[in-house]
Amino acid sequence: MLVIKLIAGVCVSVATFASLLLLPAGTSHWWRVWVFLGVVLIGEVASTISLYRDRKELLNERFKSLIQEGQPLADKIIVILILVAFCGAITFIPLDVFRFHLLEKPGTVISSLGLAFFVVGWWITILALRENKFAVPVVRYQKERRHRVVDSGVYGMVRHPMYAGAVLLEIGMPLWLESYAATLLASVPIGLVVVRILIEERLLRKELAGYDDYTARVRYRLVPFIW
Repeated sequence: MLVIKLIAGVCVSVATFASLLLLPAGTSHWWRVWVFLGVVLIGEVASTISLYRDRKELLNERFKSLIQEGQPLADKIIVILILVAFCGAITFIPLDVFRFHLLEKPGTVISSLGLAFFVVGWWITILALRENKFAVPVVRYQKERRHRVVDSGVYGMVRHPMYAGAVLLEIGMPLWLESYAATLLASVPIGLVVVRILIEERLLRKELAGYDDYTARVRYRLVPFIW
């Protein structure tokens, strides 16, 4: 059953990106988006294979609803806002590239750097999932899974490496697809992620034993030496 869910998840992820980008573009003749979709497909398959052997329980958890029992009301609201903002930011990319042309397009070097950001962001996310079996999609104290602090690997560098990876994804995607305006718009879902970090840390400080000590050891939430 899990294998079927994983295959379906990969298909849904790629199809979602394709529809959000190609339908507003009004054309399939956009080579950059096909390269991007290929990267997404490879990333989905690689991450699924990487996590399947050691993190089956986590994979099952990540297929659950984004609204769950024990989840603070603030997180229920913010997770919906993040999803809407993320989809909106993606949809805006083809609209700007093919219709609005609000700003000049990034040059080849900058756009290629954007694809590198996206790949690195995905890689960081996989590392975080491999390290932390409690990295479920909602903010809640997982008493039934014997929730504990994870401070190894990428969690020894920043307290929220998955969100750090998400920021790189948000910035890299519009740069590769040649929209500075959409890159600026990415500040909206990124700002919501920052708010969610504050919500999550408030709950973890209250509920999770040892989290205060962890924050003392690992000072930075999202970006080393900055915040």
